Amino acid sequence: MKNFQAAHGLPSALPVGEVARRSAVPVSTVHFYESKELITSQRSAGNQRRYARDVLRRIAFIRAAQQVGISLADIRAALNTLPANRSPNREDWQRLSAIWRDDLDARIAHLRQLRDTLDDCIACGCLSLESCRLRNPLDRMAANGTGPQRLWGRVSIS
Repeated sequence: MKNFQAAHGLPSALPVGEVARRSAVPVSTVHFYESKELITSQRSAGNQRRYARDVLRRIAFIRAAQQVGISLADIRAALNTLPANRSPNREDWQRLSAIWRDDLDARIAHLRQLRDTLDDCIACGCLSLESCRLRNPLDRMAANGTGPQRLWGRVSIS
């Protein structure tokens, strides 16, 4: 890849402004991703940040993962499995995305259930926090009455 870059006059490292422009994120976001150890940079002789070209793919991956609700900690853990000595290839990205497949399938199922329950909730119009199965689906304390049962001392903390 470095030979391709050199042959086509492409720089091997990019300044932060160029990374931001090419990845369509603000410079502050590039710095934030670096502070969260999602991407790394090297310092130039003038102490300026320089990023390897593959950081553009990593930022695209980070943004896509964030859009589907994956936490930065999980994104960092996944990115840490990628090779450090070369740009990730298709197989690397496929392996990485497979890690999240089950979680994403569960999220999709949950969103479908939420959508279907929300339709029922809007139609029923109960607006009840005590009995609404959407707003309070697993409330085990509801059988003891409304309000802060533990705070009032009516129910012991178990």
